[in-house]
Amino acid sequence: MAPTHVLRCCQRTLAWIPVIFIAAVVCWSYYAYVVELCLYTIISIGEKIVYMIFFHLFFIMFVWSYWKTIFIQPANPSKEFCLPKVEKERYEKEERPENQQEILWRAATSLPLYTRTGVGAIRYCDRCQVIKPDRCHHCSACDMCVLKMDHHCPWVNNCVGFSNYKFFILFLAYSLLYCLFIAATVLQYFIKFWTLCRRKSVENCPKNELKDTHAKFHVLFLFFVAAMFCISILSLFSYHLWLVGKNRSTIEAFRAPVFRAGSDKNGFSLGFRKNIAQVFGDQKKFWLLPVCTSQGDGLTFPTRLVSADVEQQATVTLQQEPSKSAAEVPESPVSESQNRLLSSEQNANNVAEHQDNNTHTPAESETITISIESES
Repeated sequence: MAPTHVLRCCQRTLAWIPVIFIAAVVCWSYYAYVVELCLYTIISIGEKIVYMIFFHLFFIMFVWSYWKTIFIQPANPSKEFCLPKVEKERYEKEERPENQQEILWRAATSLPLYTRTGVGAIRYCDRCQVIKPDRCHHCSACDMCVLKMDHHCPWVNNCVGFSNYKFFILFLAYSLLYCLFIAATVLQYFIKFWTLCRRKSVENCPKNELKDTHAKFHVLFLFFVAAMFCISILSLFSYHLWLVGKNRSTIEAFRAPVFRAGSDKNGFSLGFRKNIAQVFGDQKKFWLLPVCTSQGDGLTFPTRLVSADVEQQATVTLQQEPSKSAAEVPESPVSESQNRLLSSEQNANNVAEHQDNNTHTPAESETITISIESES
């Protein structure tokens, strides 16, 4: 036990090395841009002020979103997804997988579950001893089940999931803007310093307005580092924007979720606008701020297959137990968010029917009025 515990502590300590590396690069970029470029290199006061304002704006948003991505703990399944003590003991004593699945099926009857394993069984984590909610997966690096797990990112030393996925997207967005701004504003001075370095040994070298100081090394490396990170972040950011538009996680993009009717990679897709709202929320004024506005609780998710799943489950139950009537068949539990989606179309139909019933021709209205007067 002791060597395993020590090894685990060493792994957790070494896992912070990528974060420390990123923090060191960011601190150096701040010094190189603010001190070496803006204070020592740029001559124009107005240019200094404009560059400093926009640089600090991108820097603050980048650090804020990066901090939230790192230190927001991944959300875990609630206690209702744990097996009761008696069922848990029976599950551990059972050796046959069929009997274990029967125990899980009984425990899952009151849970809002719509996804299954590849063979149609209940998704259960033996490590955490919990029934996995939809879109939940076990992270071996964090050693826990994470709600709506996307992936484990070593650059933030955290698991990206339901609780911090919006922060991760904003971290990519602001880091991209941060690198783009640095590369764009440093480019002209990079060219001047590069020209100065190449012509330094030439005798009749044209005069250059920049002095040959140590600032040139910071400016040259600052441009290379910003351009390098900009290219790498752009591809990752574009990929995750595509995932948000499809309402998929990285895991679901490589392995489609399995529903009762089979696997469907678009099972959680609700349309482009609703997919974006699932991550960023309904209030657009908070979309660009690293504050929690994601919809739902991470345990249940609306899906376009809910109504089909309920009808199919009722049919299957009737076939298995012919003695029960349709009214006795228990419906699959539907979450509050799924109820809203299912009832939205019904409310629209009810409003349309109500308008049709209240719409009368003038002759019909007059007839109704006359009949009321005669009765009175």
